[in-house]
Amino acid sequence: MDLNKTLKAMLVALPVLAISACSSTSDSESAHGAGTNGTNGTEISGNGVETGSANAILTPEERQAKQEAELRQENIIFFKFDRSAIQGRYADILQAHGNYLLEHPNVKVLIEGHTDERGTPEYNIALGERRAKSVMKYLQGMGVQPSQMSVVSYGEEKPLDDSHTEAAFSKNRRAVLVY
Repeated sequence: MDLNKTLKAMLVALPVLAISACSSTSDSESAHGAGTNGTNGTEISGNGVETGSANAILTPEERQAKQEAELRQENIIFFKFDRSAIQGRYADILQAHGNYLLEHPNVKVLIEGHTDERGTPEYNIALGERRAKSVMKYLQGMGVQPSQMSVVSYGEEKPLDDSHTEAAFSKNRRAVLVY
């Protein structure tokens, strides 16, 4: 009877000991707070989070891939009032999406065009389509195949912000890349 209890206690204790033995920082390192060197030369903050230059150990290709992955998280391109021209500040975002589509020829993207509520519904559908096609043409210029992209315009039908302010209108003038 006591043997069974001892075995069960060992089965619970061994994994706990193994996990605690695998910890990368000791209590004394954590107690020192920020500025304590970790095992790979990075800084450890007071809460045990590594800070510093993690990019120093990445190859340039890995750094670029990481940066493009971060840029692809941004999938909305905003436009000026009554315009469909892409502003230069969105070039890096579109470049990241274009590179991803070039590297993954089987991936397809839907480009949604949106407008604010000003203008007639017919005009806004056409403007939303021009915005989506502007993004599509940009990506085609990079070499992305037209078969990987499709375009839809929602006009004013799917606003990000329902209020009737200039700030809301500017949020609603957009193209969205949906994978």
